[in-house]
Amino acid sequence: MTNVKKLWLFLAFLLFVSFGVLIWSGNQIYQQAPPMPEKVLTSDGQLLYSRAEIEKGRQVWQSFGGMQLGSIWGHGGYVAPDWSADWMHRELMALLNLWANRDYGVESFELANAEQQAALQGRLKSLVRKNTYNPDTGVITLSLDRVKAISQVSEHYQRLFSDEPSTAELREAYAMKNNTVTDPENRRVLSAFFWWTAWATMTNRIDGHITYTNNWPNEPLIDNKPPASMFLWSAFSVTFLLAGIGLMGWYYAVSHGKEEATSKLPATDPMRDLRPTPSMMATAKYFWVLLALFLVQILLGAVTAHYQVEGQVMYGFELSEILPYSITRTWHTQLAVLWIALAWLATGLYIGPAVSGYEPPYQRFGVNLLWVCLLVIVVGAFTGQWFAVNQTLGLEHNFWFGHQGWEYADIGRFWQWFLFIGLLLWLCLVGRSLWPTLRQPSESRSIIGLLFLSTVAIGLFFGAALVWNEHTHISMVEYWRWWLVHLWVEGFFEVFATAVIAFLFTRLGLIPVKTATVAVLFATIIFMS
Repeated sequence: MTNVKKLWLFLAFLLFVSFGVLIWSGNQIYQQAPPMPEKVLTSDGQLLYSRAEIEKGRQVWQSFGGMQLGSIWGHGGYVAPDWSADWMHRELMALLNLWANRDYGVESFELANAEQQAALQGRLKSLVRKNTYNPDTGVITLSLDRVKAISQVSEHYQRLFSDEPSTAELREAYAMKNNTVTDPENRRVLSAFFWWTAWATMTNRIDGHITYTNNWPNEPLIDNKPPASMFLWSAFSVTFLLAGIGLMGWYYAVSHGKEEATSKLPATDPMRDLRPTPSMMATAKYFWVLLALFLVQILLGAVTAHYQVEGQVMYGFELSEILPYSITRTWHTQLAVLWIALAWLATGLYIGPAVSGYEPPYQRFGVNLLWVCLLVIVVGAFTGQWFAVNQTLGLEHNFWFGHQGWEYADIGRFWQWFLFIGLLLWLCLVGRSLWPTLRQPSESRSIIGLLFLSTVAIGLFFGAALVWNEHTHISMVEYWRWWLVHLWVEGFFEVFATAVIAFLFTRLGLIPVKTATVAVLFATIIFMS
């Protein structure tokens, strides 16, 4: 377990298997995603919704913040409701109330007796869980009773996203600004998108016994309960991770504890004579910007948290008219990624020449250019998001320059491309400063190799954010967003951080190089598994 070459081979094998599983899972998600109907028709042949209207409704949802204001299928913020779950419950209750009034002469489902309620729920489950989607025509057919319930819920949402006084209390509870969606037609098609997301949560797959979302979210009215396999695999994954960490700690303690206890610290600081190069000095401004972003994030976090108390105001001031909840939460979550990423970008630019002792030509110019580009990206992306949430950018420009609506991947596609190009520039700057050291055999070559490979991964894997397009199926967007959040941010950045810290510890004489190399490889294996 301390053989560095074997650990490298095991890491390569693990990466091959892991990405094989990820690609296979992506194919399964693509094959089994909820269908997007071409038309939604009533049982008498009338058009209720078209695909274009559902797609446009999703654009509207994304433009005002998407996952930052409520959630879809459990993904997003939780002050406002999960719109798919909220729509489902409202539609189901509307149907039950309609039938209770017509069949039993009572005003609502709650006023019916237990026997009547049981009969109505059985009828409800049979109706809504039956899949009426025709794969050949792309048409979903709905009963007239269900259409009446859908119309009732749609009217509620159209009032909610306007400035109707009847829904003002709900808007305050959900931390929504008045007139969240200014255009009446956009409010109508928004409800079409919400209906489709709810349809996927309560409709069984064709020839299946669970819904397109594995019976999620929970809804007792139609026995929507997640299958046991979801809990089983979740528990297994957490247990497996904790067991792996525990075994690694135990092995280290029994095999290296005595050796490390007898090691001596160096008498002087081995890095005291390090002389910063011009490009290393130029990274200072990165850390000042990092500090500013961190402080702004804290401020925005306080404002966002306060909205959860007062809804639309802050100490009596109508702040939501200027900075709506969805924009403060957008900037707060996005800044968390940006300042952490900026910290490691600056660290990479500083540590490269420090490791190799080599200052490539025009390195300082590249560092300064990248800093300017990052500032332009942050200011430009955040400005576009503000215009989008306030519904002044327009749906035709929103995807590229406004708000994409995906949590942690909110910035417009133009700014994502700009950032990706900046990351490639960063990769070149760090890589060429590390390259001389990588070419020379040394005891710390494996750590530097991992540092370099994590740099490559950070530069390239942001490309996962560029895979989906404006009308890519929401299931596939979520799949690639998982790559961005969990691989790019939580995976490769952690490997990079571990490699940097391990290298510095070896230079300071705190731990032997071999021990640090084995620890970094083990940590990488855990991160990647």
